[in-house]
Amino acid sequence: ATIMKAVLNGRNVYRNILNAIQFLLSGNLAAIFVVLFCSFMALPTPFEPVHLLFINLLTDSLPALAIGMEPTDRSLLNNKPRNPKVGFLTKDFVTNLIMYALPIAAVTTVAFYMGYGESAMKASTMAFVTLTLARLFHGFNCRSHRSIFEIGLTSNGWSLWAFGAGVFFLALVLGVPVLSKLFMVADLSMGQLGAIVGLAFIPTLFIQLIRRALEKFVVKKA
Repeated sequence: ATIMKAVLNGRNVYRNILNAIQFLLSGNLAAIFVVLFCSFMALPTPFEPVHLLFINLLTDSLPALAIGMEPTDRSLLNNKPRNPKVGFLTKDFVTNLIMYALPIAAVTTVAFYMGYGESAMKASTMAFVTLTLARLFHGFNCRSHRSIFEIGLTSNGWSLWAFGAGVFFLALVLGVPVLSKLFMVADLSMGQLGAIVGLAFIPTLFIQLIRRALEKFVVKKA
């Protein structure tokens, strides 16, 4: 019984580390895609350096730490022992990174174009807020390879606290004049904020619906 618990805890720690790395890399890859797209299209810079600093220090670190606190899942005992000589950057891992990053990059680019009609600063602000929220939502995707319907939204309370803290800090940046000036963000209307929230949620909704459909297909097939 002790050996089984040790194996389960070890596999859980390793899984959480992989998921946290996947969360960080996929979010950063999405930002890279947006920057490259704007460069190729000769558009203004979508993010200010202070925007990326805010994302990396706050909205990346908190969900990543929460993912590391994901509780053990006894289904991990059904997996075959991993080969210690194989690194984590496998073909499947890289494929998942790209599949996660592309939808986030797409909605961020759409938000950028929505604000670009008014000003470059408004475009940068909408892209920044959309990317930040999309990555906060994405933290729930990276908790597990299973859907949130299977693992439960509240099974890891730390992830909810991380999401709430990220949203709170983002609201401070947008709502406090001193911080708005410091982080170089423009004022957003309620309609624009609503559009941003909707766009940011699309990648997570898309991923969760696909996972749920696959889970139902497996159960039905079994």
